Parts: sequence; structure tokens; C-alpha cells
Amino acid sequence: MMLRRLLLTLVPLLLAAGTATAQAFPTKPLTLIVPFPAGGPSDALARALAQGMAADLKQTVVVENIGGASGTIGLTKLMNAAPDGYTIGFGTIGTHVANAALFKKLPYDPLTGFEPIGLAGTAPLLLVAKAGLPVSNLKEFIAYAEKNKADMTYGSAGVGSISHYACVVLLSALKLNITHVPYRGVAPAMNDLMGGHIDFMCDQTTTALPQIAGGKIKPLAVLSDQPLPQLPGVATAASQGYDVNLRSWNALFAPKGTPQPVMARLNQALRAAVADPALVKQMNAVGVDLPSSEALQPASVTALIARGLEKDVPALKARGEYLD
Repeated sequence: MMLRRLLLTLVPLLLAAGTATAQAFPTKPLTLIVPFPAGGPSDALARALAQGMAADLKQTVVVENIGGASGTIGLTKLMNAAPDGYTIGFGTIGTHVANAALFKKLPYDPLTGFEPIGLAGTAPLLLVAKAGLPVSNLKEFIAYAEKNKADMTYGSAGVGSISHYACVVLLSALKLNITHVPYRGVAPAMNDLMGGHIDFMCDQTTTALPQIAGGKIKPLAVLSDQPLPQLPGVATAASQGYDVNLRSWNALFAPKGTPQPVMARLNQALRAAVADPALVKQMNAVGVDLPSSEALQPASVTALIARGLEKDVPALKARGEYLD
């Protein structure tokens, strides 16, 4: 009887405490960890979202860049942060899918190690070639590569980068083995592609579209499932019979165990940020799609990770390239 009375007394108090937590949060500035150096596409999106979320939360959101080890240093700090909502972080298809293949001992579980807040943005991927490569579409590229693969090279922003990830998955689907040249970042890789020192890359629209517009490189195929309005006449790989559907993605995460009312408030702030018409216009100009209402459900992020781990990681592991 006494236990029952105690429970009847405590339950309303606990419920009230949870409601109070949701209503009070946040009462101080937040930190958004970006696990990459400043200046890249993920960093640019993170800073734009931080500004939008800060306006909705009525608190400053400070971006902290913690680069190194393919994003694992920054995400390890996020994993070990207090689960109170005041430290959140950016994750990508690289940190949460590719790293599962590139690290023998990944310091976090990409599927269950964090609480997903919501999807932040996606970008189609393109197969692009140096201007002088004598091909103009995917069919011609395959025929040329089959005859010249021993002499061809492709570049990337480094082992584990989205440009590396995409080309490994594409070449696996095409049953081609071509020499990989990793760079320290996408800028030097793109510079060498424009200079004709490497033959092709698989890159995000954010960095490829300006160079295509300038005639410095040429697009051969869209690697996502939908054609791009910015590139009329460039077909998707899927439409040509290849099982390839690649999009880079970014998402926001909180430490495991963050209270659900706090997670809901963070998701609300993310929704407000991506609904800003100015941000939508800014991102659309570089080929970045901000998430729909449905895609902003945390479960959508979990599904993206699970799909990548099942579908793409085997091809990456087959390369035998590790970062630890």
C-alpha cells in the first residue's frame, strides 16, 4: 500500500519534470560539432543551419570544427558529451557509412551510437571527367575504360571521402578496377582534374557544377536516381541499367540518451531552419536538397544509415583500404 502511494506521488512529479525540461530547454548556448575542417560543403551547410536553429531556439549555436581521422575525432567527442542537448553534431554518409568499412575498430556504432535529430540536406553525385577525355556519356566511358583501365586514374578528396565512396560503389557496379589517387581535400583533386592530371572523379554537385558551367570539366552521368535540372541531357546511371543511386547526405545527431522532449525541441528548430526560403534558394543553387517534412523524421536518418551499411559497405570493404 505504501509503495502504491509512493508511486502515485512520484509519477506526476516525474511527468512534470519532463514537461519542464522540454519547456525550459535551452537556457544557454549550444555547441554544434562539425567533424571536418572549416570551409567545406558540410561546414557551410552546418553554419547556415546553426544560424537558423539559433533563431528558433533563441540561443546561440556555436559551430566547433573538430577535423581529423575521417570525422571520427569529432564524433567521438560528441558521443562522450553530456546527453543534455547542449552538444549536438553533424554526421554524414562518410562518418556513418563509409567509416564502417574503413576502420577496423570504429570508436562508435554508426547505427545505434547516437540519437538522430533529423536529416539536414542531401546532394546528388556526378561522374565527371577531364575535358580532354574522349567520351561524352556513361556508355562511352565504360567502353573507353574497359580498353584503357590500366592507364586511367580517378581522384578523390581522400580515402573515406564521399568522392572516394561514390567511385568505389560505381566502379564495383561497372566491374571496373581503376587506380585511385587520394588527395587531401576536394580542392586539390578538382584542380588536378581540371588540369588533366587525373581522368575522372565522382563528386558532389556543390563543387562540380561551377566547374562544369565554366567548361573546365564535363559531366558523364548523374549517380543519383533523378536527373538534374541544372544538367539537362545528362542521364542517370540507373536509367542506363546500372544499380547505382548515390546521394551524399548530412544529418544532425545528439549523444545517446538525450531526453526525448529535448530531441523533439531540437527537431523543431531544425525544421524551422530548413524552411527558411533564403536558405532553400541558397542551397538549391548549388544542388543541395533540403529535407521534406517526412525526411526530417529521425527514423529517416536511421534508415539511410542502415541502407548504406547493408548495400554499400561490402564494396568498400572489398577494396581493403583502412585508416587505422
